[in-house]
Formats: sequence, structure tokens, C-alpha cells
Amino acid sequence: MIGLHETALDLDQLTGQLVNENEIIAFIFVVRSSQLTDADKMGIEWLRRVFGDRVLQFALILFTYESEEESDSIIDDLKKNSALEHLLKECGGRYHTCSKDMNKQSEMRDLMKRIERLLIDNEQRCYTSEMYNTAIREREDQQRTCQKQNKRMEESMEYSTETEIHGAEVDRHSEEREHLFQRLHLDNSDNCKLRAADVLQLTLQSLQSHESCSEEDLIKTFLQKLLMMNYKSRYIKTIDTQHEKQQINDDLSEDEGDVDIFREMQSQKNEETNRRDAIHLMDVQMALLYYADSFLKQLIVTKLSQCQYALPLLVPDPFTQKIEFPLWTFRQINKSWKMKDTNNEIISKIQPVWKAKTPMVSFFRFGSLSLSKSQLMNNLINEKHNTFFHRNCTGSSKTRVLMDGVVEIAWYCPSGKDADKFTQSVAFCNLHGDAGDHEKQLQILTEMASVNVVILPRLDKNDKSGKRIQELYKDKTPLICLFTEDESTISETRKGKYKIGLKNRNQSDVSEELVRAINKSLSSSETYAVFTLEDVSKHSGIIVDEDQVNDCRRGKEAAQQMMGLLEKKDLTEIKELFLPCQGKLWHQWCEKNKELHRSQGNEKDMEIKRKQDMKKIREQQHVLDFGELMKLFITEMNSQSPNEKIFFLKWLGILLDEFTTADLSALHYKYDEKWSEVLKLKEKNDISEQQVAEKQTELDKISKELQAATFGLEHILREIGQIYESCKSVNKNKEGLPCNFSSLPRLAADMMISGFPLELMDGDAANVPVVWVTVVLHELIKKLGDKTVFVLSVLGIQSSGKSTMLNAMFGLQFAVSAGRCTRGAFMQLIRVSDEIKAQLKFDYILVVDTEGLSAQELSGRSTRHQDNELATFVVGLGNLTLINILGETPSELQEILQIVVQAFMRMKKVNLSPSCMFVHQNISEVTAGEKNMEGRRRLQETLDEMTKLAAKDEVYIAECFSDVITFDIRKDVKYFAHLWEGSPPMAPPNPSYCENIQELKTAFFSHASKSNGLELTDLKVCINDLWEALLNERFVFSFRNSLEIATYRKLETEYSKWSWSLRSTMLETENKLYNNIENETINEVSESDLHGKLKVKSEEVEKSMSEFFEKDKDKDILNQWKASFYIKIKDLKDNIVRETMKKLNEILQQRDIRKGIDAQRKKNENILLEKSKELAIKLKNKANDETVLKEEFRKFWKESVKSVEKITKESPQIKDIDVLGDMKQHITNIESVPVNAWTESKNIFHVSSYSEYVQIKKSSGVTGHVKNAYRSAKEKLGYKQMDETVSQVDETQIRTLVNDIAEHTNKNIMSYNIAKMGYNKTYIQDIADYVKARMVDHGQYHMNYKLVNEFYIDLLVSIYKTENKLITDQHRKFREANDPVFYFEKKSKEYYSIFHKYCQGATSAAIFGEIMCQKLKEPIQKSVYKNIARSLANEMKSNCESLNGNRSKLEKHILKTLAEQVDFHKYINYIYFPKDHFKSFIRDEVSRYITDNRVSVCSMMKVNIELLQQKIMTAAHKASKSISGDVQNWLNHFTQELSDVLIFSVKDLSGVSHDGVDDFNLLKDVIQTELGSVISEIQHEFSTETLSENLEHKDRPDEILIDHLCQCCWVQCPFCGVTCTNTLKNHSGDHSVPFHRVDGLNGCCYDRTEKLGTDFCTTLLKTDNMFYTGQWILCREYRKAGNVYAEWSITPDHSELPYWKWFVCTFKKDLEEYFAKTFRNWDLISHEWSKYSKEQAIESLDEYF
Repeated sequence: MIGLHETALDLDQLTGQLVNENEIIAFIFVVRSSQLTDADKMGIEWLRRVFGDRVLQFALILFTYESEEESDSIIDDLKKNSALEHLLKECGGRYHTCSKDMNKQSEMRDLMKRIERLLIDNEQRCYTSEMYNTAIREREDQQRTCQKQNKRMEESMEYSTETEIHGAEVDRHSEEREHLFQRLHLDNSDNCKLRAADVLQLTLQSLQSHESCSEEDLIKTFLQKLLMMNYKSRYIKTIDTQHEKQQINDDLSEDEGDVDIFREMQSQKNEETNRRDAIHLMDVQMALLYYADSFLKQLIVTKLSQCQYALPLLVPDPFTQKIEFPLWTFRQINKSWKMKDTNNEIISKIQPVWKAKTPMVSFFRFGSLSLSKSQLMNNLINEKHNTFFHRNCTGSSKTRVLMDGVVEIAWYCPSGKDADKFTQSVAFCNLHGDAGDHEKQLQILTEMASVNVVILPRLDKNDKSGKRIQELYKDKTPLICLFTEDESTISETRKGKYKIGLKNRNQSDVSEELVRAINKSLSSSETYAVFTLEDVSKHSGIIVDEDQVNDCRRGKEAAQQMMGLLEKKDLTEIKELFLPCQGKLWHQWCEKNKELHRSQGNEKDMEIKRKQDMKKIREQQHVLDFGELMKLFITEMNSQSPNEKIFFLKWLGILLDEFTTADLSALHYKYDEKWSEVLKLKEKNDISEQQVAEKQTELDKISKELQAATFGLEHILREIGQIYESCKSVNKNKEGLPCNFSSLPRLAADMMISGFPLELMDGDAANVPVVWVTVVLHELIKKLGDKTVFVLSVLGIQSSGKSTMLNAMFGLQFAVSAGRCTRGAFMQLIRVSDEIKAQLKFDYILVVDTEGLSAQELSGRSTRHQDNELATFVVGLGNLTLINILGETPSELQEILQIVVQAFMRMKKVNLSPSCMFVHQNISEVTAGEKNMEGRRRLQETLDEMTKLAAKDEVYIAECFSDVITFDIRKDVKYFAHLWEGSPPMAPPNPSYCENIQELKTAFFSHASKSNGLELTDLKVCINDLWEALLNERFVFSFRNSLEIATYRKLETEYSKWSWSLRSTMLETENKLYNNIENETINEVSESDLHGKLKVKSEEVEKSMSEFFEKDKDKDILNQWKASFYIKIKDLKDNIVRETMKKLNEILQQRDIRKGIDAQRKKNENILLEKSKELAIKLKNKANDETVLKEEFRKFWKESVKSVEKITKESPQIKDIDVLGDMKQHITNIESVPVNAWTESKNIFHVSSYSEYVQIKKSSGVTGHVKNAYRSAKEKLGYKQMDETVSQVDETQIRTLVNDIAEHTNKNIMSYNIAKMGYNKTYIQDIADYVKARMVDHGQYHMNYKLVNEFYIDLLVSIYKTENKLITDQHRKFREANDPVFYFEKKSKEYYSIFHKYCQGATSAAIFGEIMCQKLKEPIQKSVYKNIARSLANEMKSNCESLNGNRSKLEKHILKTLAEQVDFHKYINYIYFPKDHFKSFIRDEVSRYITDNRVSVCSMMKVNIELLQQKIMTAAHKASKSISGDVQNWLNHFTQELSDVLIFSVKDLSGVSHDGVDDFNLLKDVIQTELGSVISEIQHEFSTETLSENLEHKDRPDEILIDHLCQCCWVQCPFCGVTCTNTLKNHSGDHSVPFHRVDGLNGCCYDRTEKLGTDFCTTLLKTDNMFYTGQWILCREYRKAGNVYAEWSITPDHSELPYWKWFVCTFKKDLEEYFAKTFRNWDLISHEWSKYSKEQAIESLDEYF
């Protein structure tokens, strides 16, 4: 850009093309180093002027040089020259140097790097055309301002003296404005605009109410009051803190001697003069509007209108004095009035003010007046309210900085009564200041006015205003002149011209004369000018805000394009034409959905048909013509910037309101007329019912038209929701949709974030679109994070002021007009400011506004049932519910309270605890104090009465409302004054109402501060749960509290961690004590010792529990289980200690019993050692001949082993055993057992039914053919019966008995410790006795059937065959450890090594050291293996995905694994033997984990063995250091040090000669050397494959985990057999599962058929089906069956897990073969069930678990 800033060329075209056609990432400003002139330095100013201030963030200065010397001097120049420093500072310090020729590559590369760095610093953003256009506008504005100033200067050449004064005046006004903004703490920059989004958040300021405040808080206080519609926002008093402080510090004189009234009063006067004036309240309003963004401006003006205040129409800019017409701010304002038509009948009108065509009366003045023009106007419009702010208002002051030249407008709206001053709506405009100084404003007003009213002191031809008044007088527009110095009454000087004197006259008389003159002018003028707001924008020389904001203009164009499609369309047909998805098809789908959920029939085909119908409806929705309207809307929403979107949505709402208002108003009028006719007919006695019915039909028709004609933004959003749901249902995009359907929820989420409400419940279809709402909330979470919300719900009779109350509380804009009341329920987000978050513990308030209960227009559609649904839904959703009541009418109270109390009672029954507050609106202000207490008493009585009535409906015990909900009648009931101060439509809001709103906000804050709210994720779940339960009608029975379930699952996960922590600690303790017992260092263990060992870990667990229950976000829900879980942890500790005690005592007993065997083995070892020593002495001369030594030792060893074998061969424990033979022998010895029982018995673990083992006892009341006849009758109705002879519950109980006996038998066998104690035949008898005892116990508790003898035999044989391998394996280990043949064959290598050392003549210490190390090998191996096992178990409990959570998570992984394996037999094992399968799964997981982590396991082994090696050497070092001379003492010390970690004691070396061992340091060195060899051998022998084989059964990692994870609930569902997923074994509360399975998988079939059931328990409970347990019971009343049925919680719904549908389809043939039965209704269900793939089945587990 070298020299461009010096050229005289017009660069606009060039720069415009440059910016529009390129993405500019950097501006390189080139300056020649040899010419660092002032012009160069000013170049950057030119850059800023052309491209705007924002260009500086993209600028970089490039200094060029001709020689190296110049290059060096640049740096020096920069340091010395302050102008250059400033130049650089302007560009952010960015510069580069290069040669003038720019031919050095290194310099160019560096330059490119600097440019890249600049791009990174700017976050990859470029200089845009939008930035450039903004710069142009700013430049043009400056030019226009300069032109005006020049013009003024030219004019001032003629009037030099006047100019000087005027210039000084301009400067003074400018300074005053600057000073005003400083006092208000407003920053004069475009970046500091006040945003609507910031104002509408909940802040500390919004929770406080002040009638006075400091100047610093004026803006906030004004806004807060205004948003609450409190017209006293203009009456705030300013506290002059400086003056008050001075007054407090001044000492007033009390000296009576020197009293001088003249001096003191004069002094006071001087003080008053010095004190600065308070800020004028209208200056506060105008300053706020100046600094507000477009949306906040609109909100402020809308609220001003609601306060019945005049609104700014023409506003001069405080600095440039350009006149702005803020048309945008009027767009959301509607005015309603009543007037008489030509037939003298009153008609109602409601219109947007920007569209209203009314006469306009303009008021302006010339010169200074002694009275207030604004006050005079107020008397015309509403003498009781200051519509226009005037000099006598509170908050006025002598200095008014921003109001001169402002034109305000207000509308008079008649009420249709004779007392109305004007019979039609009239606009009044008020020009503030001297009209002579504001020519443009005066011109616009006089041109558009129907009547001009001018106020001036007197007429004076020579006055500068005389000429202008003469022109107005000549104009045909009526003119009323008011003279402040004239005392005459009204007179008409000529047609349409009036004169009225004001001096010394009664204001009331003047007002009457003025009203008469205006009315006469309007009635006599046949062609008076009709005023519309939009026409103001046609005047030149003013700025229209809508044209200045590009986003607003583009939003309007897009909205108008959409509205163009609606032109000339019948309003009642628009929704059907353009929004077809939410029409009949959507309503049909809703009806089908309700039928599906609420059907009580038994036919599966009906259920399937309904589902198919719903699917077809979705398909029909999907193929419906998309239409241009929706296409345009979605395209615009996807293509616009965030700001453009909000403007577009606002415009669309504005234009839709304008489009529908007139027709809706007419329909409402028509409805009211028809309703009046119906009421009159009903009052007549001689009118037939048919006539009334005909009128009622007409009324219903109008009601439907009203419903069809209601068309707004919410319906467009509803259509998008239906498009999404239909696309989701068929899983493909809709033809013509301009984006993928998956992106539609983002649009709605963006709208919610921008402050627009989202429809939660469709009021027309009375349905919650759960899929749509859920996915929108999911998108909201993506955009905001999983924020916490406090849900505030509002309930009340229709038109009781609910939406108005919310709008006042939070500054919202819910629809409140009679034309479009809230239908259904809408939710809107309100942000909580950072300053208040800490106190409230949530990020947003979610306000839920509802359709009015008992809505009149919904007659025929709205029922008490629907009201109950709505009330239950929003009460369940809300953390706090506001119940809004209009007045205290007893009938209305009872109507609303019965609905509300029933809703709260339902919440109580499903363990939800919302809170509530009652708001009585329209209570007379005089009913305060005692009268309000009387009202509270009556309310309490009514609530208690309604509670008793609701308790009967809900079958619940409650005597008073406090039994249902925590409620304080004194604090939770608020009385509200009338909304309006006077009679509408001209009445402003009542300030007492606003004060009541503030009190309610304070009470709300008190409630909210005690709540933790809901995370958005939990809100999604809550909405789904509530609606699902409501769909099922029987709410309490159907409600599934997913949030509570999820919280309990979280608690289970934590409990699993706590319990594992205690178990793993006790395992460590048990291992140490076990070592000590085996080492004989302890001979008894006490419970107190064990509790002591667990104390530290117990305290850690208790601390963790305390933190969890106190700090978790769901602590309120968790609180109900807190006490029980503390008890469970205590019980767990006691159980762990008892179990450990029992095991250790058994080890103590077995140690003593085993002493003889151990002593014999050690004796044999020592004999062999002595003999080998003797042989070594004989062969000493052949010590170097390895071959001879080996051969001689082999012969010696063989003979020695034989001799030892002879001694022990008669030992009964060691000889071979035949366990299977013993078992067979025992079976044959039992009486009445067939000879072939062993070979022909069935494997009882694999039978599909136990019916052949059961003998039914004939004790039921119905028998024989009567019972069969009864069943036949039932069968026709599809009644359920599990089997002809044994019920499904009995089947489950028997299977549980079999599994339990098998498990305990296995435990008993393990407790015999056969691997150490050996086998005994008596064990077989013990097993048989245990099985028999369990069967006897079972028979005593189950009186309806008897288990036959064959069951006992088959069970016993099955157990024997199963346990045979275990007993045999255990005994094999015993033989290997104790049989000399096995034992000494293993030891030969070790003994040869010692023998060899003897031959070599090694020292006693060397030999003794090697013997010690050889004997340490096995203990080291055992210790390392056990440590690895425990470490692995710990690691897997933390890292293995399937094992690191609660029971539900484990269940999910098991099901996933089964699906991946596709093995039918494994599924059968899982279904019938869940515990056995769980164990198998855990073993497989451990095996897989070890295999997958082989390297880390080996590393774990290495760490453990090295640690142990270190401990051994430490023990040797300590013994050597402490002991001298006595080897026995050394051994005692050495083994004592290791007693905790190794099973190794002095007795292991008894008999081993240690004569001559006196050098303990040598012994230590030998141990260190030999131990290394032993360690190497152990490491070499270690293998992950044989890890478990080298461990005792109880010490294996899988068994450790099984012991922990299987300590859970194993109770099975009496219908489908699914196992309860509670992590706790003896948990409190009902058994439950996330999802049930098909009941046919449990062998369930229909009575007297061979058809397997295809029902899920949850859907079965929705039918009229029955089941038999000695009597027929309805499935939905299953708890009446008692026993296990009463202990299960099964929710009736349509939650059918696709996983089990896939399973049945995949294994249908296998299942039918297994049960020898076929599935019922297979032809009906197969189509729907077979659509699920294995992948979808597995995915469904993630979705539902």
C-alpha cells in the first residue's frame, strides 16, 4: 500500500472490490526507512479511516531499507522516536524489516512466518466485508456530521454573535451528555452494548427491591422494576451518598447566643446551589435505550407499554443529533380496545400498534412555559397515571440532558363505555423541548397529525415561531392553540381552529374543553390524516433502526418471504396445508399410542396391529409433501448467524401474530356470542334439548376453528419435531428436506439457548413427543454441557394470570393475550448469573408454563382426566410448583385443589418429593393481616378435605395435606393484589402486584437454595418416566423412577468398591495370619484382633461413605438408603471377620491333625540327608568324577525311597482311592433305589422342567372335572398357566433349591481341605445327609406339592458325578505332597546338589545355606503366586470393564458375550443356572485378562519375587547383625522376621545338621548366592497358563472375584425367571431388573396348550391375563399372589428389550426342541421381532442398561 494514503484518487471502488473478492488475512503497511516522515506516520490513520478500527488487529508494518546500515538504524529509530513507538503500538507491536528490492529469501520466509503467526493470533479469522461495510457506514456518519457542522458554521457567518453562543451551547450539551453517562457508569463504545441475554438472567440485583439507590445502580434498579412491569421504575430516588456523608459529619450549631436567620438561611441556599442535581429519570431511560442492543431495546419499550407509559417515537442521537425512528421496538406491542359499531353494539379490537390505523394528535410548544405540557396530556389520556413524564413527577430534576427533541407517543384506548373521553383509539404525540429548536421533528408531526395542539405563552408576530404558527393556521389540519398567558375559555376562530386560554384556569375545565375540541375536530374533518407507525419511516432525513441493522433487515426479508406463502390463505386451513405432519396423522398416532399403553385386552395380535398402525402412520407422515414454508424455515435457520436467527425468529413471530390476530379476535367474539346464546337457552324452561344440542354443536365447531386458526412459531417447531420423529421411525431422510434430519434438534436447541420456549406437551394432541424433546435436550447438553437446572412449574385455571406472573417474575414473554393462550406445556431456560450460582447450586432455571386447567375453548376435548395428566406431569417434573388461583371462589378452589392434591399424592407414592407454593391472585389489597390468616386457615381445611378425597381415589392413607408434602401454610401461600390499578384497557399494572411478585421471587429463592436441581441428562430421563407412566393411566403402578434407579445403581457401584476394599484388606490380613499359623508363631485368633486389623480400612470406608452421601449431586435421593447402607457395611465387616475366623480356626485344627504326616515326612527327609552325607564321605576321593557321582547317587536314591515307602505304604490317606466307586456303593445301599439308578438317572441340572419329580397335594378348593371346566372357560380368554401340574414359581423354587444344594455341597467339599488332609469315605455320607436335610426343609415350607424319591436320587447322583473330579483332583494334590514316591521324586535334583557339595568338601555353612534355600523355594513360590492372584483380582476389579461396576453392568457384559458367542447351550445355562454361568463368565474373564496381559502379569511376578528376595536378605542381615555364636538363635530370628510373608519356620529345618555353622556372614552370603539360583528357577518355571493350577482353589484370582461379585441377589422373577440385578444379597426393598425377558424362555405356556409364551412381564401386566397359584390372579395384580410375587417390582409398560426378541428369533428351533413346544402367535410377532440384527440387539443393551 505504499503511497496509497497520499493519493487523491477515490479508492472506495477499489477497496470494496478488494474486500468482497478476497479473504484478507493481513494488511502489510510498507514504510520506507529513509523517509520516516510525518505523512508516513499518519498512514496508519488512513488505514483505520478506510477499513475501520478493527483493521488494526490484521495490520503489520514492513520497514524497507536500501543498505545494511539503514537496516540497523531502524531498530535504533524505533527506540528513540516516540511517534514510531506509537505507530507500532497501534499495530500491536507487529513489524518486519526487509530490503527495498525484497530479494532476500530468508527475509521473505520470515515475513511469511510472521503472517502465519498473525493468522494464528486472530484464531484463523479474516478481515470480512461486513467489517468493511461497518467502517463505510461510520465514515459516512462522520461526514454527515461534519457537513452539518460546516453548514451551521456557514450560517453562523451571518450571525457571528449567535454562533458563538450556539457553539458554546453545543459544547456544553456534549459535555453534559458525557458527564451523564459517566455518572451512570455507561461506557461510550459500541462494544459495551447492554444485551437482553445478560439482563434476563437471574442475578442478586433481581432478587432485591429498592425504592432508592445510588447513581451507580440506577440503570440496574430501573431495569429490574421495569421488567417486573412496575411503573414506579420512573420514580426511583437517587441517594447522594457524598452529600449525606457530609451532612452526617457536619455539626449543626445549637448556640442560642448567635442566631442570625439571614446569614444561616443564605448559607443553606449557597450549599444547595453547590450540590449537584439528581439524574433525571427520563435521562436514565433514554441512556439505557441508547446503550441497549436491539433485543433489549424492544423488551424495554414493550415493558414501558405494559406500564402504560409513552414510548419514544423520534429520538435524536445524544452525540450526532441524528434522528432515529425505533420502529423495531414497537413490533411486539399490541393494543386492545372496545368501541361501538354502527349498530351501537360494543365490539372488541386487538391490533399490533405498528399496524393500527388511528387519528394522531400532536402536542408541541414554542418557548418556555409556566405549566407542563406533558401533565396536560396526561389529563386527556389517564388523569390517574403519568403516561408522559413531567416536571412534577417524582424522579424529575432541574437538569434534563437527553429528552430535548425526543418525540413520545401514547395511545388512548376506549373501553366501550359512556365515560370514554374518545370513542375510538387515538394516538398522542408529544415533542419535548422547544419545537422551534427541532424543526425536523415538528415537520414530521405536523404532516402526519390529524389534529395539532400547540402551546405557547402568547401570539407574537415578531417571534421566530410566529411564521411557523401562521403556516399551521393556514393548513387544513385542525389546530388548537393553548395560551398560557390567556384566561379565555374555548373559542373556535374558524372551522377546525380553536383557541383556549390556560391562565388562572381549572385544569379539569381545560381538559374537558380540549377533549371537546379534539373530538369535534376528528368528527367534523371528513378526511383527517390516518396515522400508522410505519408511515413515519417514509420521511427523509431520519434513521430507521430496522434499516440500520443488517441482521434485522435480513431477518425481516426472510420472514416476509415465508409470510408471502400464507397470503390469501384461509387461516383455519393453513396448518393443514403447510404443517401436515402435526395434523390428523399425528393425532391418530397419539390415540394409537394411548390405546397401546392403556389396552386391557389379552390378544397379542391387537397389540401388534396397533404397533403396525403406528408404524404406518409414521411412514405416511414421512411421505407427506414437505412444503415450501418448512423448507424456507429450515434453510434460513441453517444458513444464518446466531444474531440473524434471533431477528428472523422474532420477525416471524411478529408477522404471524399480525397475520392471525384479527381472525382470532373475530373467532373469539363469535365464540362468546354463541356461548351467550347457549346460556340464555338453558335458562328458558320451554326450550327442547335438541335446540340446546344444536347450539352446542355450533359452539364446538367454532372451538375447532379456533384451534385450527391458532398458528404461531410453536407450531412450526412442532412440525419440525414431527418431521424428525417420522424420519427417525423409518430411519431415512425426508424427500426435499434441505438438511439431514439428525441436525433438526440443533435448531430447537439453539432456539432454547436464545430464550425461545420449547413445547414440552402438545396441547392440541395432549401428548408429549418424547423422542423429539429428548433429542433436543441431548443437543442442549452437547452445546451447554450437562448443566444443572431447577425446574419451576406453574399450574392454574385458564386465564388466571400464570403466564403474566412468570413474565413479571423473570422478564419473559410467554403468550398472555386472550387470542393465544398457552396450550399444553412450554419450557424456557433462564440463565443464573455467576454471582448467584454458588448459593443456588444450579446453572439455569427451567420454567414450565402450562395450558390452563378447565380451558373453556377445549370443551369436548379437555376433561378432568386430561387436567390430571397435565397436573401430574408438571408436578412430577418440577422441583417447585406454583399453583396459581384467581381469587378465592370456593368452587374454583375445590376444582383446582383436588387435581393438584391428587398429583402430589401420586408423587409421594412413587418417592418423588417436589415442593409447592400457592398464589391467590386478584385479592383486594384491604384483605391483609388477620383476613389473610383466615384465608390460609380455609385453604388448609380445603387442602385437607381434598387430600382425604384423593386418598380414596389413589388407595392411600392420608388425613391431611402435610401427610403428602412438606408444606408451611404461613410461608407457602402468597396473596396477590389485582393486576391492574384501575380498569383496563388504560389501567397500568398495580405496584402492589409487582411488590407481591418480588416477595414471590424471594420465597422462590429460599426454596431453590435448598435444592440441588436436576442435571439435563436426568431431566431427559424424568420426562420419559413421567410420560410413560401417564400413558399407562395407572400412574403409581406404572411409574418407573429411572433417576432413582440410576442413583441406586451408582450407590451399588460405590458399595461394591467399599466392600471390595474391606474384603481385599482382610485377604491380606488372612494371608499373614495363615502364614503365622503354619509357622506355628500363633496358636489362636480372636475376633477382636481381626476387627483391629480392619480398623484403619473401616475408617477410610466410612469417610468415603460420608463424603459420598453428603457431596453427591443426588444426595437428596441417596438419603433414603443412607442408614441401611451403613448397617450393611457394618454387617459386611462382621461377616468378613466371622468368615475369616472360621477359616483360620479350621486351618489351626487341620495343622494339628496334619502334624503327624508332616513330622513323618520331615523325618524321612532328614534320614535321606544323613545317608546322602555318609555316601558323600565315602565318595570323597571321586569328587571330580561327575558321572560316577551321579550314578552312585541314583542307586542310593532309589533304594532310599523304597525304604521310606515301606514305612508309609500302609497309610490310609495316601493309598489310591476310587471316589466314583464309593459314590456308586453309597447309592446302592440306599433303600428302595433301583439297581440301575446310577446309569439311568437324569442329569438334574439339565432338565427343562421338574414336573415329573413333583406330586401335587390335593388341598386346593377346585378339583376334578369342575376345575378342568373352569380352566376351559378361562382358556378362551387367554388366561395364563405355567404348567398343568406345577406352577412356574414352583419350578423356579425347585431350580433354586437344586442350584443352592449344588453350591453348598461344593463349599463343604472345599472346607474338607482334601489337598492337605486327604480323602475320607465319610465325606460321601456327609453329602447325602446334607441333600436329604435340605429336601426335608424344602418340603416343610412348600405344602402344595411334594418332591418324589426319584428327585432325591437324581439330584444326589448328579451332584456325585459333578463333584467326583473335584475330590479326585484335591486328593491327587495331597498324594503329590505326602506320598514319598511323588514327593521324593520331585526332590531328587535338590538333594543331589547338596550331596555334590558334601563330596566337594563344602563348609557346613555353605551346605546349610543351600539346604535352607532349597526349602525356601516352595514357600516363595506359594507366596508369590498368592500375591499375584490378589494383585490381579485388585487390578481387574478396577480395570476390567465387565467387573468394575455394579451387578447390572456385569449382567450387560454377560449378555453381550453370549450374543457374540451365539451358543445355545450357554444361554440355557445362563437362563436356568445364572449363578453357575456368572462364575463361569468371571473365570473366562480372568483367564482372558491374564492371557491378554501376559507381559504385565510376568512383570507383576518379577516385582513380587524381587520384593520377597529383598525381604529374605533383609531378614538374614538382621539375624546376622543381632545374633552371634548360636545358629539356632540365628534361625529363630531369621524365620520370625519372615513369619508374615512365608510359610517357613525352624521346624522345617529340624533334623538338618548345622554343626560347624558359626560364620553367619558367610551363611548370609551363601543364602544370597543360592537364593538367586532358586529365584531364577521359580521365574523360569512360572507360566501364566499354570498360575491357577499352582494355587489353592480359594486363592485363585477368579475365585477371589467370584466370592466378592456373587455376594449379590439371586432371586428370580416368578414370571420370566430373570435374576434380580441388585448388588446386595439381602437388600431392602423390592427385587427388580432394568428389563425383563420373554416369559416363554422359562418354559411358560398358556393353560392346557403346548404354546410357549411370547410376552414380556412388563407388557403382560397391562393385560387382563391371569396366572394360577392355587387360585387365578390377574397378572397386573400379581402382588396379591404373595410370597415371591409380592417381593418383585415390575412396571407395566412397553419396554421390550430387542435383545431377547433377537435371541428368540435366532434360537427359535433350539428352544422349541428343548421345551418340546412351539411359540404362541409366532406368525404375528415374527415380522417385527426378526428385524433386529445381532448388532442391534447388543446396542439395545447399552441403551437400556
